[in-house]
Amino acid sequence: MDVLNKEQRHKAMSHIKSKDTSIELALRKVLWENGYRYRKNYDSLPGKPDIALTKYRIAIFCDGELFHGKDWEILRPRLLKGNNPDFWVSKIERNMKRDRENDKKLLFLGWTVIHFWGNEIVKDPGACLKVVEEAIFDNSLKEMAAEGEYDFV
Repeated sequence: MDVLNKEQRHKAMSHIKSKDTSIELALRKVLWENGYRYRKNYDSLPGKPDIALTKYRIAIFCDGELFHGKDWEILRPRLLKGNNPDFWVSKIERNMKRDRENDKKLLFLGWTVIHFWGNEIVKDPGACLKVVEEAIFDNSLKEMAAEGEYDFV
């Protein structure tokens, strides 16, 4: 049962940001400190990635666990027991479907898509940086192979 009344819950939910969240700021900080330049909330791409490394064609999404359905098999039954379960289950399932569709569109356009959960970024932004650097390395190998410089990929 929700400990807040309807007005209190509305006020709390209205303060949830969609841009410049703490998890985005943490990841952007580590990227910037390591010399990676990016576009924020790049609206030229499907899904408007939180961070777009245009030079490397990498789209990064910083996903909150609740709104993007982390551990959905565990979260869904919990939501069904809470307030307004039809709304929340429907909303999160729509978000997950939209995320998958945007990923497909980005892949079709030749972009590499990376999703990080908020708690992954908070716990170890350096590990997230390593994932991004591995994607940059993989993309450069693919480019070299496509240009005929190397044939080992």
